[in-house]
Amino acid sequence: MPSSKDYLDFILEQLSALGDISYRMMMGEYILYYRGKVFGGIYDNRFLVKITKSSAAMLPTASKELPYPGAKEMLLVDELEDKDFLAKLIKSMCEELPKKK
Repeated sequence: MPSSKDYLDFILEQLSALGDISYRMMMGEYILYYRGKVFGGIYDNRFLVKITKSSAAMLPTASKELPYPGAKEMLLVDELEDKDFLAKLIKSMCEELPKKK
């Protein structure tokens, strides 16, 4: 089931404090970028982020989910109402992710 544009818009609004969020649609799902780095995406109307030291520490009880068959596991973000928490999560994660090629 492809993700809805409404769900994407909701997540983008929750991340709006970051200011430099972009996305790309791919096969009915959305890949999310912060300052040009892929940090997660929206898959089947689930907000998933890459597993890093920061994301694992900040989301200790998050379930590990597959965005699609054969992919690496990602963390399901279910705390979606706290914009400050989400901004801190994405900023700390992106410091750990490799630079753009």
